[in-house]
Amino acid sequence: MEMTDIPFGTTDWSQVPATEHPGDSGSATWRTRQFGSVRVRMVEYSPGYVADHWCDRGHVLLVLEGTLTTELANGETVTLGAGSSYQVGHDTEPHRSRTQDGARLFVVD
Repeated sequence: MEMTDIPFGTTDWSQVPATEHPGDSGSATWRTRQFGSVRVRMVEYSPGYVADHWCDRGHVLLVLEGTLTTELANGETVTLGAGSSYQVGHDTEPHRSRTQDGARLFVVD
């Protein structure tokens, strides 16, 4: 991720339109800003959310609220609580996420 030609700015996330993305179960609500090639999102997973795909996009992800479990294609599972983050590069390790009780995330990719 290269962040160039992005002027200083602020975001009131409550004013960013939400889009719904269904999972295998539950849903994800995204509020998305795009800055050139950099996508920045506030994401809320409903209780019982399970991703409907393996993702190979790179991310920096911070859990703001709740608990997030991420499964890697190699079988490893990582569980993160509020205040924890992960980072993964593009086409590095396919991953998919789920949450039992819901989670709120800040994601840059």
